[in-house]
Amino acid sequence: MADDELEAIRSQRMAELQAKQGDASNNQQQGEEAKQRESDMRNSILAQVLDQSARGRLSNLALVKPDKAKAVENYLIQMARYGKLGGKITESGLIEILEKVSQQSEKKMTVTFNRRRVMDSDDEDDN
Repeated sequence: MADDELEAIRSQRMAELQAKQGDASNNQQQGEEAKQRESDMRNSILAQVLDQSARGRLSNLALVKPDKAKAVENYLIQMARYGKLGGKITESGLIEILEKVSQQSEKKMTVTFNRRRVMDSDDEDDN
């Protein structure tokens, strides 16, 4: 009898673990699907507001500087949502936007030197 009870407990525990694992993989799939939907939505908005040459430039920028490309994409999507874009943005218009974004995100760095005079044996007074 003990073996039958032990086997029942093992099978029940195995079923619980499989259910948890199934839930975890299901949640992971849902997360991936949500990311894919968001990516598709972003791409469709960008396709509506950018012409072909501007999309090419933005793609090249994304290869080199993904953070800057993401900032420009967010800026364009925000402008499109609020209706601030008159039509499709050309490559020259995208270049102007890139300049604006880089000026806004440019970090001001200041370097200061604190020079301290160190006493060398050559600097000693001859007393």
